[in-house]
Amino acid sequence: MQTYLVGGAIRDALLGRSGGDRDWVVVGATPEQMQQLGFLPVGRDFPVFLHPRTREEYALARTERKSGPGYRGFVVHASPEVTLEEDLGRRDLTINAMALPQEQVGDPSHWRPDPTALVDPFGGQADLKARRLRHVTDAFREDPVRILRIARFAARFVDFEVAADTMVLMREMVEAGEVDALVPERVWQELARGLMEARPSRMFEVLRACGALAVLLPEVERLWGIPQPAAHHPEIDTGVHLMMVLDLAARLGASLPVRFACLVHDLGKGTTDPAVLPRHIGHEQRSARLLAKVCERWRVPVEIRELADVVAREHGNIHRSGDLNPTAVMRLLLRCDAIRRPARFAEALLACECDARGRLGLEDAPYPQRPRLAAALAAALAVDTAPIAAAAIAGGAEGPRIAEAIGQARTAAIADALAR
Repeated sequence: MQTYLVGGAIRDALLGRSGGDRDWVVVGATPEQMQQLGFLPVGRDFPVFLHPRTREEYALARTERKSGPGYRGFVVHASPEVTLEEDLGRRDLTINAMALPQEQVGDPSHWRPDPTALVDPFGGQADLKARRLRHVTDAFREDPVRILRIARFAARFVDFEVAADTMVLMREMVEAGEVDALVPERVWQELARGLMEARPSRMFEVLRACGALAVLLPEVERLWGIPQPAAHHPEIDTGVHLMMVLDLAARLGASLPVRFACLVHDLGKGTTDPAVLPRHIGHEQRSARLLAKVCERWRVPVEIRELADVVAREHGNIHRSGDLNPTAVMRLLLRCDAIRRPARFAEALLACECDARGRLGLEDAPYPQRPRLAAALAAALAVDTAPIAAAAIAGGAEGPRIAEAIGQARTAAIADALAR
């Protein structure tokens, strides 16, 4: 029985990145032997165990054989006869297909692996030095999730390029319909992780290059080639603008809900209808309808889709809010449900700021709408509604009239705040 550290932990250590999970592969062992040593079995589809003390994952060396389309169509073979090289050969990228004997592994917080001790049968170290994302073997084509993983790695390792032969292989997989068979949960998981990387635009750049974006998110793919309105730098198209918005959201450290809202808030601009262009009239409502379809398709979590819906419907009004009077501002806050959900409204404002600044020459421009609306909301929330409601009830008011009295008090407070 031999144990090796494998995968991303080695890659990141060689790149000088610390932290992250550590995965181990055990060669020459059976499930019974692992349990006798105190390891806890947790694998459903193949033998994976938790270390009795560290709780890190230890998997038995295995091979995989394609048995059907998509992500789940595999037959897994794990036995003591499977070699380390066979196990590494089923992995996605050469930079993830290196291993190190357990006795060579040090403290993960500052440890750097000895390159001479690495088991590296597929040239992972050379590809790290060349800043190249390259598939290990032709078995790559058996798992379409790997297309999404490569796109996500491109967003994380921003100075890496996808190898030409790997891109060809990815295109062939898309043309063969492999991407059509992906399960929604796994697509969302990879998209969400990619959105949270350092430069999300690179994920979409790779997905476009291999044709997968047109299959997974045709609503986003259609934005390329659509001109921006004359007031919004028509020298770049809407797809390019979208990528600038996403990268600005990453630069500002935005949360996943904000980044997803940035991705989908302008879907309604993906049209060539001359009645709509060049001003994109009514695109907010179209964006909301298309957003609902995307969220249903990939089973986007409710709290994330709700923020995206607010941003899609109201980003135009938020952009124009500097021209709104206190009454109109109060109506905007109510439509956004900002009184009940102020934290979500703050995230909507950040998404709108990213949209406004995600344009050529405006990346560092101020966005006064955000502090102005934040101040308006703070003023509205500061109103003590209990005595207002009590006075209205004493005067014989019910339901809607009580709400109207509270609304008037909040509007007055907003007027005071905006006048300062």
